[in-house]
Amino acid sequence: MAFYKERKLWNEKIETLSRDEIRALQLKRLKKQVAYNYQNSSFYQNKMDKAGVKPEDIQSFESFSNIPLMTKDEQRQTQEESIEQYGNPYALMACAPREKIVRINSTSGTTGMPTLYTLTQHDIDVVNEMHARKYWRAGIRPGDVMIQALSLSMFTGGLPLSQGIMHMGACVVPIGIEGGTKRVLDFIRLTSPAAIIATPSFGQYMIEKCPKVIGKDAKELGLKWFFCAGEPGGGNPEVRKMLAQGFGAKIFDHTGGGHAFHGISCDEPPEQFSGMHFISEDHCLLELLDPNTKKPIEIEDGATGEMVFTFLDWEGGPLMRYSLGDILKVSVNPCHCGMPGMRFKIIGRADDMLIIKGVNVYPEAVKTVILKFRPKVTGFFQILLNKPGPLVEPPLNIILEYDESISKAKLPLLEEKLLSIFKEEVRIAPQFEWVPAKTLAREMKKTSFIKVKEFNT
Repeated sequence: MAFYKERKLWNEKIETLSRDEIRALQLKRLKKQVAYNYQNSSFYQNKMDKAGVKPEDIQSFESFSNIPLMTKDEQRQTQEESIEQYGNPYALMACAPREKIVRINSTSGTTGMPTLYTLTQHDIDVVNEMHARKYWRAGIRPGDVMIQALSLSMFTGGLPLSQGIMHMGACVVPIGIEGGTKRVLDFIRLTSPAAIIATPSFGQYMIEKCPKVIGKDAKELGLKWFFCAGEPGGGNPEVRKMLAQGFGAKIFDHTGGGHAFHGISCDEPPEQFSGMHFISEDHCLLELLDPNTKKPIEIEDGATGEMVFTFLDWEGGPLMRYSLGDILKVSVNPCHCGMPGMRFKIIGRADDMLIIKGVNVYPEAVKTVILKFRPKVTGFFQILLNKPGPLVEPPLNIILEYDESISKAKLPLLEEKLLSIFKEEVRIAPQFEWVPAKTLAREMKKTSFIKVKEFNT
């Protein structure tokens, strides 16, 4: 039992495979997966037939790139066609027979039709394995209690994540965020958890609310781990420092819900971020593409591009050459933490990118600069656009809260310093609209930093 607790990796046999060994396993599984998808899904069969590609043509990663990309819009359209033809959203795309599909998850999107993930029991076992790998690397062990404060509902990071925690022998408290901040804090008091899983923005909200709701600082909650999920921020050094100081906890960024793409960051100081270790390569093939030309980018140290992934050894609804629009930067050199595996940083989303006088700007870069000025600013802000991006007529308008300890007379000097850092680090000169603390809405779920003005036409 002592050895069981002391080992650093959940699945040492797989997680310590060399780069050549993992690529060989991926190619073997890829060939089998493509044939399976073609044989069992009319969607994939039609897609490949139109492109003139047959399963037997896929003999290398290069030949696999001849299969057209799949997008979220295409998936949603296929789900709608499936409802019209078969009365359910997954008949056209799912590869497993209906009686083998035992769970359906969805994205957390709130507009339009959600994108769905269909899973068999085999797929659920894979997901549970991936969650166990992540939390074990972070130091969670059987007996540790974890508060699950993400949205439960059908979210891929909801109950599927809770099942993965139970799979590794830890104890989960799936309180969810739907019940509100006080309920989360009540269950922290009742269950004395070692860790919490939440969005970074909810963590920031908790730090602000704890003194008023429970009469003590968030640091006194006794949390040892804060796992960021559901939105960007967990890899932002300023966000990490804020959460570490506020909770007195180790901060981990991680990703992956009820699907095959999973990663978790290192155990490192909050001001440092080396990326997330890609721990699911045996079940997920990653490609990088140029966001504009869609041409392949070789995966090497420092490579940056649009992420495209393919599920491997998957039965239910295996996504193939699927693009979510996330922009990744990868590292393949050995990590200082000693943990194996390629690493990646999610730089931003292609659809969140703003272009200001030729400069590409992501909201996360704006947030990084603003948080450097805490506690003079609260850290809450909103980018206000006259029309949808990506092109923005300068200057970029930012609504920014100043702390109640700062007088209006001191704002011009504070703004001057802010502009200096923005010009140096982001290469833009935004225009600020200062508002008092607690003016902007506090989000408990995913936070959108961009708002487009509404005009009557």
